[in-house]
Amino acid sequence: MRYPPHILEEIRARLPASDVVGRRVRLKKAGREWRGLSPFNAEKSPSFYVNDQKQFYHCFSSGKHGDVFTFLMETEGLSFPEAVERLASEAGVSLPTPSADTREMETKRAGALEVMEMAAAFYEAQLTGRAGIEARAYLDGRQLGLDTRARFRLGYAPNDRYALRDHLAAKDVPKEMMAELGLLVTGDDIKVPYDKFRDRVMFPITDTRGRVIAFGGRAMQKDAKAKYMNSPETPLFHKGQLLYNLHGARKAAHDRGTIIAVEGYVDVIAMTLAGHPNAVAGLGTALTEEQVALLWRHGDEPILCFDGDGAGQRAAFRALDVALPGLTPGKSLRFAMLPEGQDPDDLLRSEGKAAIDRVLDGARPLVEVLWSRATEGAPLDTPERRAGLAKTLRELVSGIRDETVRGFYRDEIEGRLRALSPQGAQGRRGPWEPRQGGANRPAFQRAPRPGDPPPSPVFHGKASNHLAQSAGFTGAQALREGMIVGTLLTHPALLEDWAEPFSELDFETEDARVIQTFLLDTVADAAPIDATVLAARLERARLTAAAERVCALGRRKDPKALDAHADPMRLEDALGQAVILHRKSGALNSELRLAERALAEDFTEANFAWLCDVKQRMAVVAGAEEDEPAADEAAG
Repeated sequence: MRYPPHILEEIRARLPASDVVGRRVRLKKAGREWRGLSPFNAEKSPSFYVNDQKQFYHCFSSGKHGDVFTFLMETEGLSFPEAVERLASEAGVSLPTPSADTREMETKRAGALEVMEMAAAFYEAQLTGRAGIEARAYLDGRQLGLDTRARFRLGYAPNDRYALRDHLAAKDVPKEMMAELGLLVTGDDIKVPYDKFRDRVMFPITDTRGRVIAFGGRAMQKDAKAKYMNSPETPLFHKGQLLYNLHGARKAAHDRGTIIAVEGYVDVIAMTLAGHPNAVAGLGTALTEEQVALLWRHGDEPILCFDGDGAGQRAAFRALDVALPGLTPGKSLRFAMLPEGQDPDDLLRSEGKAAIDRVLDGARPLVEVLWSRATEGAPLDTPERRAGLAKTLRELVSGIRDETVRGFYRDEIEGRLRALSPQGAQGRRGPWEPRQGGANRPAFQRAPRPGDPPPSPVFHGKASNHLAQSAGFTGAQALREGMIVGTLLTHPALLEDWAEPFSELDFETEDARVIQTFLLDTVADAAPIDATVLAARLERARLTAAAERVCALGRRKDPKALDAHADPMRLEDALGQAVILHRKSGALNSELRLAERALAEDFTEANFAWLCDVKQRMAVVAGAEEDEPAADEAAG
């Protein structure tokens, strides 16, 4: 087998089916699925459905169905290895080098899963036997009865240093494999390896297919150094990429359209008993980007339900910081905080299911938690303090990668900031507020002072005079675009590594946009590209003149980069710097539009300060760009 099943599963887990299919089919949300016109048959009414939870598509008009690999094979004529390699590259998954050892490695993995299943069965048996008397009493006290224990496969690791080791050794499991799977404690200073889990209630951790790959253990002794202990990282278990009970919660999450993340194993069980089987938990660490992405695959707005203490609040804030950059249209988080000093299990046993429902019903949107964290307990009684708050929030919002979401967050935060000012709070006009009584009256009361930047004209949907003169819209922008596109035209081999960042760039000039599309279409063919082949394709596409214009601009910016014999190291460095500057310039141009619009709609001190700050940052970028040629000559 060239590609082991766990590699294929990891690719599917990282790439939602709707993302892959959506590049070719225009999809619209339809309940918990996505719907669009069939890519296989001409039709007027959509009969093509994609389900992210199942990672599956089905076309009712043609009867075709499958996963993301099948889709590329059906729509682009790729072979299975080609489809796997392309999607693995997009997902950032390393593929094993095909060799005679691949089958042996997969056999070893299957053996490892079998050993973990043996261990889980051993712990289950111990819980029901004589050794598990106290553990059963503990579970009874937490109202975790026989049905719950069976559902979550709870077990007990006896207080014996060699119980599991001897049990597995009797089944011919090598001690080396036990140690590799985190079941034994070994080391240079340990002569006799011993069981990692002892005198603990055991919670099996499964993969998305329900196979046991690790364990969590809750200590029975009150003075234990670690109340909870997880398996270490192993070939099967990577805790930052998994969620406890995801296999069990997946169907309920799909049926309900949302998923709930809590802090611990017992919390998951408590939520399930309270009527919320769509609950999962992290694995002993703060939520990672991979875990947030898993949550988003099973719900557009997952609810994070954390304990009502300082640690729970800090966990919520860490999750907010992790999720904020990755927000996309329709994808966010909600936060439900439990009463102080209680976790879901405490609340369920003390006040019942209705109390859990009230907490979840009161879940707050991410933007509310972002605002609360920045403002609660913070004095905002002076302009300086309010300016500090504005700076902090704007920096956080600027980290959102999706431009649409970033714009809406900017509008929301700016509106709240305006409400904090005395004018906003009391509804009176201050010296920076527009006068009433007609469009021909002066824009603001006080006269301009030395050092003031020129007032920004009203935003009408096009670039303002200032924006039109900025580095983003002058010849500097066209020269930079020409350098980036011209470099890739001159050195097409670079596209193999630069196709993805190149595809994410927005260009202002028509020639640059046309050649960008041409180059991306060319590299998508997956055939080797050289300058001769590229020139012939340009001729056939009638784009030779556009390519020449782009390259002419690029040579004015950096003639060495467009030299066919350019030094490869310098070339990569120059291209990388140009791409970074282009991204910064684009982001600042977008922010400038928002700032100008905000100032035109509401001429306040805060909006004026925002506009000045954006212009200052644009000047820094423009200065860096102007310094580039001199620095390059000095280096030469």
